[in-house]
Amino acid sequence: GERECGEKSGEEWVAIESDSSNVLKRPDLHRMMETTAQKLRLMGGTVELVDIGEQELPNGQTLALPKVVTATFGTDPNKHTVCVYGHVDVQPAKLEDGWATDPYNLTDINGNLYGRGASDNKAPVLAWIHAVEAYQALSMELPVNVKFVIEGMEETGSNGLDAMILAQRDTFFSDVDYIIISDCGWLSRRPALTYGTRGNCYFFAEVEGPKQDLHSGVYGGTVIEPMTDLIGILDTLISPSGKILIPGIREAVAPLSDEEWKMYQDIQFDMDSYKNKIGVTQLMYSNKVDLLAHMWRYPTVSVHGIEGAFSDSGSKTVIPAKVTAKFSIRQVPNMDPAMVKKQVTDYLHSVFAKRKSPNKLKVTMVIGAKPWLADTQHPLYEAGKAAVKRVFDMDPDLIREGGTIPIARTFQDVTGKSIIMMPIGGFDDGLHSQNEKMSRYNYIEGTKLFIAYLNEVSQIKKTSV
Repeated sequence: GERECGEKSGEEWVAIESDSSNVLKRPDLHRMMETTAQKLRLMGGTVELVDIGEQELPNGQTLALPKVVTATFGTDPNKHTVCVYGHVDVQPAKLEDGWATDPYNLTDINGNLYGRGASDNKAPVLAWIHAVEAYQALSMELPVNVKFVIEGMEETGSNGLDAMILAQRDTFFSDVDYIIISDCGWLSRRPALTYGTRGNCYFFAEVEGPKQDLHSGVYGGTVIEPMTDLIGILDTLISPSGKILIPGIREAVAPLSDEEWKMYQDIQFDMDSYKNKIGVTQLMYSNKVDLLAHMWRYPTVSVHGIEGAFSDSGSKTVIPAKVTAKFSIRQVPNMDPAMVKKQVTDYLHSVFAKRKSPNKLKVTMVIGAKPWLADTQHPLYEAGKAAVKRVFDMDPDLIREGGTIPIARTFQDVTGKSIIMMPIGGFDDGLHSQNEKMSRYNYIEGTKLFIAYLNEVSQIKKTSV
């Protein structure tokens, strides 16, 4: 019955279209939070649906945010208390985007469970819930107190969550010893523990010239074109070999230590299958250590697009009057977003000044998320290594994540608690893309891992703070 039970709730959860970016799906999202709360209530948890207020839409209207679900199982002061973070909102998905199956109907094909949110993040949340249920089903006392904090806005930036954590710092979070996040994946077929994520600074660079768009036949050659200025300054951010050209950025990066180099050397990672998976013939670096280091522990510049430029199909002889570039710089220790903002703004203005253009440049930073890094020798990670060894009979890869999970940094800054990221998703789960899946193997073994982990955490010596 265990397997059927796990899959049944998985089907029910995936069927709810809890897309947080689509305001028309907001009722589904509210229902998802209620479903999650009800599941935890039926297990005997102390459950609250925490109101985190409203979201302001671009058109000026407001919309209720999905409530955050908090739950508590056990309040024994002699036990450690862990808090599991997860989210039950999902990325958008439509069958016609190229899905082989209906994204909201969990479909089992060859031991893989396909559906939107299967891996990110509904199965991991359910696996944690099943881990608690397993102790209950065996009439065993939980070895630690377990709390849950489950949100519904992660995919759109976790609106309202930071304020909620701050507000509950001295109440819900006060007795929490450790925070566990399972919102990421393995790097290969080998189980992994994640100990770092990159932050991100997202910029808009706007160049404005004439008061309206112009015809390139009539005006071409007489005006200094904003688009040419913009392309010119964007080209000064990073070299073809991936070297960031903004002064001060490279200098801020923590040097790569010998131990770290050795760790990267030992990680299971196949460059060829990585290339095949993304469909390229050549990568920026030709050896594993360099590639992993630049995926995880060095900054990079990515140019995402240009607003205001002509981008439809066909040909149009336009000189755009105002164009805005969108680019971002991934953050790593010991970079500071406030400093990066100044470095990027000053640099672009100085490069722009050299062009002696009459056009106006405006640089703004719209996101400044800090990186997060944990100590892999911390008891929390030692417990993780022991649990992986116990369930999978091998040592985990210790990996970092190239993307940003801002909540980790918020938990660290606000609560000061130690955090571990314990993924159960596969490297090929297809998060955010078509045909997202969670393998049945990872779902079941992942649940066992969580059960074993709670047991390992209970053995951590209580230290007097």
